[in-house]
Amino acid sequence: MEPLELDRIDRRMLAVLQEDGRIPNSALARRVGLSESATLRRLRRLEDSGLIDGYVLLVNQARAGKPGNIFVEIALTAQEEAALSAFEAAVQERPEILECYLMSGEYDYLLRVVVADFADYERIHREHLTRLPFVGRVRSSFTLRTVLRRTSIPL
Repeated sequence: MEPLELDRIDRRMLAVLQEDGRIPNSALARRVGLSESATLRRLRRLEDSGLIDGYVLLVNQARAGKPGNIFVEIALTAQEEAALSAFEAAVQERPEILECYLMSGEYDYLLRVVVADFADYERIHREHLTRLPFVGRVRSSFTLRTVLRRTSIPL
Protein backbone atom coordinates (compact mmCIF):
# COMPACT_ATOMS: atom_id res chain seq x y z
CA MET A 1 0.00 0.00 0.00
CA GLU A 2 1.35 3.38 -0.99
CA PRO A 3 1.71 6.03 1.72
CA LEU A 4 -0.66 8.97 1.43
CA GLU A 5 0.90 12.26 0.33
CA LEU A 6 0.72 14.69 3.26
CA ASP A 7 1.37 18.41 3.24
CA ARG A 8 2.41 20.58 6.19
CA ILE A 9 -1.21 21.18 7.28
CA ASP A 10 -2.11 17.47 7.12
CA ARG A 11 0.92 16.67 9.29
CA ARG A 12 -0.01 19.38 11.78
CA MET A 13 -3.61 18.14 11.94
CA LEU A 14 -2.46 14.60 12.57
CA ALA A 15 0.00 15.70 15.24
CA VAL A 16 -2.73 17.62 17.06
CA LEU A 17 -5.21 14.75 16.75
CA GLN A 18 -2.67 12.24 18.06
CA GLU A 19 -2.32 14.43 21.16
CA ASP A 20 -6.08 14.95 21.57
CA GLY A 21 -8.46 12.88 19.46
CA ARG A 22 -11.45 14.60 21.08
CA ILE A 23 -10.49 18.12 20.05
CA PRO A 24 -13.48 19.95 18.55
CA ASN A 25 -13.21 20.79 14.86
CA SER A 26 -13.32 24.51 15.66
CA ALA A 27 -10.27 24.21 17.94
CA LEU A 28 -8.46 22.01 15.43
CA ALA A 29 -9.11 24.59 12.71
CA ARG A 30 -7.61 27.34 14.89
CA ARG A 31 -4.54 25.21 15.67
CA VAL A 32 -3.81 24.49 12.00
CA GLY A 33 -4.84 27.89 10.62
CA LEU A 34 -7.74 26.84 8.38
CA SER A 35 -11.46 27.49 8.29
CA GLU A 36 -13.66 24.95 10.04
CA SER A 37 -15.10 23.68 6.75
CA ALA A 38 -11.65 23.25 5.15
CA THR A 39 -10.42 21.46 8.27
CA LEU A 40 -13.41 19.12 8.24
CA ARG A 41 -12.89 18.34 4.52
CA ARG A 42 -9.23 17.50 5.15
CA LEU A 43 -10.12 15.40 8.17
CA ARG A 44 -12.71 13.41 6.19
CA ARG A 45 -10.13 12.86 3.40
CA LEU A 46 -7.63 11.52 5.95
CA GLU A 47 -10.28 9.25 7.47
CA ASP A 48 -11.57 8.02 4.10
CA SER A 49 -8.03 7.27 2.91
CA GLY A 50 -7.53 4.93 5.85
CA LEU A 51 -4.62 6.94 7.23
CA ILE A 52 -6.70 7.65 10.34
CA ASP A 53 -7.42 4.16 11.55
CA GLY A 54 -9.82 5.15 14.33
CA TYR A 55 -10.15 7.06 17.56
CA VAL A 56 -9.50 5.54 20.99
CA LEU A 57 -9.44 6.41 24.66
CA LEU A 58 -6.34 5.37 26.61
CA VAL A 59 -7.01 3.78 29.99
CA ASN A 60 -4.40 3.99 32.74
CA GLN A 61 -3.37 0.36 33.26
CA ALA A 62 -2.41 0.76 36.91
CA ARG A 63 -5.62 2.59 37.82
CA ALA A 64 -7.58 -0.17 36.04
CA GLY A 65 -5.88 -2.82 38.18
CA LYS A 66 -3.63 -4.19 35.42
CA PRO A 67 -0.23 -2.55 36.03
CA GLY A 68 1.93 -5.40 34.72
CA ASN A 69 3.17 -5.90 31.16
CA ILE A 70 4.48 -9.29 30.19
CA PHE A 71 6.16 -9.86 26.84
CA VAL A 72 5.61 -13.43 25.74
CA GLU A 73 7.49 -15.18 22.96
CA ILE A 74 5.64 -18.10 21.41
CA ALA A 75 7.14 -20.80 19.20
CA LEU A 76 4.60 -22.90 17.32
CA THR A 77 4.90 -26.61 16.64
CA ALA A 78 3.94 -26.11 12.98
CA GLN A 79 4.55 -23.33 10.48
CA GLU A 80 1.88 -23.95 7.84
CA GLU A 81 -0.88 -21.46 7.12
CA ALA A 82 -3.54 -23.44 9.02
CA ALA A 83 -1.45 -23.38 12.21
CA LEU A 84 -0.73 -19.66 11.92
CA SER A 85 -4.38 -18.86 11.22
CA ALA A 86 -5.64 -20.99 14.12
CA PHE A 87 -3.17 -19.41 16.53
CA GLU A 88 -3.95 -15.86 15.37
CA ALA A 89 -7.71 -16.41 15.64
CA ALA A 90 -7.37 -17.79 19.18
CA VAL A 91 -5.13 -14.91 20.29
CA GLN A 92 -7.79 -12.42 19.24
CA GLU A 93 -10.22 -14.03 21.69
CA ARG A 94 -8.04 -13.28 24.74
CA PRO A 95 -8.73 -9.76 26.08
CA GLU A 96 -5.56 -9.65 28.20
CA ILE A 97 -3.42 -9.96 25.04
CA LEU A 98 -3.15 -6.37 23.83
CA GLU A 99 -0.63 -6.87 21.04
CA CYS A 100 0.48 -9.78 18.89
CA TYR A 101 3.22 -9.68 16.25
CA LEU A 102 4.36 -12.36 13.80
CA MET A 103 8.14 -12.34 14.16
CA SER A 104 11.26 -13.52 12.41
CA GLY A 105 13.86 -15.34 14.46
CA GLU A 106 13.74 -18.06 17.10
CA TYR A 107 10.13 -17.42 18.16
CA ASP A 108 7.14 -17.08 15.86
CA TYR A 109 5.08 -14.55 17.81
CA LEU A 110 5.59 -11.79 20.35
CA LEU A 111 2.65 -10.93 22.60
CA ARG A 112 2.10 -8.13 25.10
CA VAL A 113 -0.09 -9.33 27.93
CA VAL A 114 -1.45 -7.07 30.69
CA VAL A 115 -1.83 -8.52 34.17
CA ALA A 116 -2.76 -7.55 37.70
CA ASP A 117 0.22 -9.35 39.27
CA PHE A 118 2.41 -12.46 38.97
CA ALA A 119 -0.37 -14.76 40.16
CA ASP A 120 -2.66 -13.36 37.48
CA TYR A 121 -0.03 -14.07 34.83
CA GLU A 122 0.55 -17.58 36.17
CA ARG A 123 -3.19 -18.23 35.76
CA ILE A 124 -3.28 -16.76 32.23
CA HIS A 125 -0.18 -18.77 31.29
CA ARG A 126 -1.58 -22.03 32.64
CA GLU A 127 -5.21 -21.64 31.52
CA HIS A 128 -4.82 -19.82 28.22
CA LEU A 129 -1.37 -19.27 26.70
CA THR A 130 -0.23 -22.89 26.83
CA ARG A 131 -3.60 -23.98 25.44
CA LEU A 132 -3.48 -21.80 22.35
CA PRO A 133 -3.40 -23.88 19.14
CA PHE A 134 0.00 -25.24 18.06
CA VAL A 135 1.96 -23.69 20.96
CA GLY A 136 5.28 -25.48 21.38
CA ARG A 137 7.29 -23.15 23.61
CA VAL A 138 6.52 -20.09 25.70
CA ARG A 139 9.11 -17.66 27.05
CA SER A 140 8.03 -14.73 29.22
CA SER A 141 9.75 -11.49 30.17
CA PHE A 142 8.31 -9.30 32.91
CA THR A 143 8.66 -5.55 32.72
CA LEU A 144 10.11 -3.82 35.75
CA ARG A 145 8.85 -0.37 34.75
CA THR A 146 7.81 1.51 31.66
CA VAL A 147 10.49 3.92 30.49
CA LEU A 148 8.73 5.13 27.35
CA ARG A 149 5.29 4.48 25.89
CA ARG A 150 4.14 6.45 22.89
CA THR A 151 0.85 6.30 21.11
CA SER A 152 1.66 8.71 18.30
CA ILE A 153 3.88 8.10 15.31
CA PRO A 154 6.20 10.72 13.83
CA LEU A 155 4.99 12.16 10.54
